Amino acid sequence: MQIPRTHYQVERFTLPNGLRVVLSPDRSAPVVGVAVVYDVGIRSEPEGRTGFAHLFEHLMFQGSTNLEKLAHFRHVQGAGGTFNGSTHLDYTDYFETVPSNALERMLFLEADRMRGPRLTEENLQNQIDVVKEEIRVNVLNRPYGGFPWLKLPPVMFDTFPNAHDGYGSFTDLEAATVSDAAEFFDRYYACGNATLSVSGDLDLDETRKLIEKHFGDVPSRPAPQRPDFDEPDLSEERRESYVDALAPLPAIAAAWRVPNPITKFGEYLPYVVLAEVLTDGEASRLVERMVLKDRSVTSVGGYLGFMGEPFEVRDPTALLLQAHMPPQGSADKVLATFDEELDRLANDGLAPGELARTQARMATHLLRETDAVLGRALRMAVLELQRGNPGLLNDLPHQLSEVTEEQIRQAAAALRPNRRASIEVMPGGGQS
Repeated sequence: MQIPRTHYQVERFTLPNGLRVVLSPDRSAPVVGVAVVYDVGIRSEPEGRTGFAHLFEHLMFQGSTNLEKLAHFRHVQGAGGTFNGSTHLDYTDYFETVPSNALERMLFLEADRMRGPRLTEENLQNQIDVVKEEIRVNVLNRPYGGFPWLKLPPVMFDTFPNAHDGYGSFTDLEAATVSDAAEFFDRYYACGNATLSVSGDLDLDETRKLIEKHFGDVPSRPAPQRPDFDEPDLSEERRESYVDALAPLPAIAAAWRVPNPITKFGEYLPYVVLAEVLTDGEASRLVERMVLKDRSVTSVGGYLGFMGEPFEVRDPTALLLQAHMPPQGSADKVLATFDEELDRLANDGLAPGELARTQARMATHLLRETDAVLGRALRMAVLELQRGNPGLLNDLPHQLSEVTEEQIRQAAAALRPNRRASIEVMPGGGQS
């Protein structure tokens, strides 16, 4: 089936200091989304400083060159807006959604902290404690905490950037210093290493002038050279397990390396569609067989990238399948079923209408994600940062619709057991 392209307007320019800018006007509602994305993420943090990229994201909210702590919060919320930031494998983002009459205030706020956050010993120690508490809540004291996004990479990968715990160890976090933070900012939070995106109710000429006014005099620093994080694919299966004292039921996650999502995008897209064919909805291959028919699992899911962001990740990355099992469930049986269904797809192809149905659902999800002005601003910022092509947002649903059955079959055939890494959760019965 052919899904048409969308037609969001995209305007790009670069300031003399190296900051890349993407504007996408949409006058349908008096709202704007503002996103600043820096080309630094979990894979960029140095050895001995696990969790530092996420810690630094917190520090960026602790005051800036001209504003004290909490001023950013007051300005955004006082304008009737919302804001946040998040750390990913390959980037860190900061964003706001506000009424369009507050756009200039948001540009001032982002430019001010781009000049420099307020890095003090008090702020650092406070945020180390905050991050440690996040780890307790989200990983250490939660069933299946860190499964599989923290637990599977060290099974699949050998190098520190790809394999380490992106949330961070308490030892590494507690060893962080203000000078570490200042060095991290100087290296990675340069204008040349960032993209600003604004979407929504804006006038192009006026917005450009406001951006030049607030960002134009941010000191110029070149982007650091980004390392190549590639490492060899697996040639034999890797499999590990661990006991989760809080998990009530067993679980299993498996992953296979996929083509480079940036430089081999055409080869990569079939894997994105394949994951949906296998797991999206009750009519999907694995849900229908494993949940509804065999009842060998209580849930099964599939996605691209360890953080589930198929179009905002660089190489190396993977296709993941994960399942939660009933009390006596068998991880061996689950992995064998994965293999059987992949073989069946590779050999027999898809049922009539199966691919078109999947592509239509995927297009619906993509369109919904970018309907809101902030979703559009964020995706365009990352597409500009990683690909120099924010307009790809308009083309994604159409490109997914052009993936063929033969490409799906070839992708399924490539997911062999000898290329697989898996991690099994052994339930601890709720005992600490």
